[in-house]
Amino acid sequence: MVGEERIQALLVLEDGSVYRGNAFAGKGEVLGEVVFNTGMTGYQEILTDPSYKGQIVLMTCPLIGNTGINPEDMESAGIHLEGFIVREYGGYPSNWRSRQDLKTFLEAHDKLGVEGIDTRALTRRIRLAGAMRGVLSTETGNVDRLLQRVRAYPGLVGRDLVKAVTCREPYLWRDGAPRKIAAGSVSTGTSGAAVRRRVVVLDCGVKHNILRHLEKRGCEILVLPATAAGEDILAWKPDGVLLSNGPGDPAALPYIVEAVRTILGKVPIFGICLGHQILGQAAGGRTAKLKFGHHGINQPVKNHRSGGVEITSQNHGFVVLPESLPGERETIQDNLNDRTSEGLRYPALWAFSVQYHPEAAPGPHDAEDLFDEFIRLMDDGRMPA
Repeated sequence: MVGEERIQALLVLEDGSVYRGNAFAGKGEVLGEVVFNTGMTGYQEILTDPSYKGQIVLMTCPLIGNTGINPEDMESAGIHLEGFIVREYGGYPSNWRSRQDLKTFLEAHDKLGVEGIDTRALTRRIRLAGAMRGVLSTETGNVDRLLQRVRAYPGLVGRDLVKAVTCREPYLWRDGAPRKIAAGSVSTGTSGAAVRRRVVVLDCGVKHNILRHLEKRGCEILVLPATAAGEDILAWKPDGVLLSNGPGDPAALPYIVEAVRTILGKVPIFGICLGHQILGQAAGGRTAKLKFGHHGINQPVKNHRSGGVEITSQNHGFVVLPESLPGERETIQDNLNDRTSEGLRYPALWAFSVQYHPEAAPGPHDAEDLFDEFIRLMDDGRMPA
């Protein structure tokens, strides 16, 4: 930025590729899987999405920062990605909702932001070679040392990152914010007359907009840590259970899969993103890693039930393999770019899930009616036709 000392930064990928830029926020050295996000807007929601834990995120939009930061668009209490890469940082936000610039926000959370890297060339390399481990550093120009570090980094496969982002204690979501559970504020009996539906959310890294959508629809929302056992979930007498989004490899979460397997067929279940992958495993299926993942707000999805196409917000590097699923299930949606699974229903088990983010934040609202479908499933006790 003009008038400030420019701190050089290096990005070194595991294949030996080197990209040079300058830090516009923070300093230090971070490791992560390097992925690109194709959204033209929504960088605050991306930064605060817990699903990005373990990743260095590159924005393909060439100018980032011009809308600033505001308290309304937080998707969690902090920043979860490891590092942030942009082509050009806009340090003078112009937006009536802005309360803080991006540089200040990143530095308040001790995160490294780098500009000046050729993001088009970097995106092309990732598309051709696949998502790669990388190290982003302002501490040294020694490429060989950085390459050794990144090649020793384990990456995301086989790692449980959910435990780093899940809540530590159960809490209520009321009036748009988390609330402590006071004595007598939640009964473990049946839901009271004032609240039609009680939803237990298994927090694998839940985004706030999922909770906002449930509250808008009149639900009482109880958020439990991802370590909760199936018996713990059922003890709250929920009308429905939502399995949230989250980071890392779904195959590294056998304790969550086992908890969900315990409640399958006993209560309506709605899975989102990582929740889709967990539900798929609980139903007997397997997951696999994508070449470079889906990260953006313009992913086309074919809806086999309506025959239409929806544009969706997505952030995931793993998918469910529908062919690995035994028993009765219905493929309800596919990705039109690579034909991977985007939605599955299990009618006999009162369960359905989608790989993308119907709550958006950021992104289009094409699929938010899935929350209404969850409400109908809880109210009717059967899968909608």
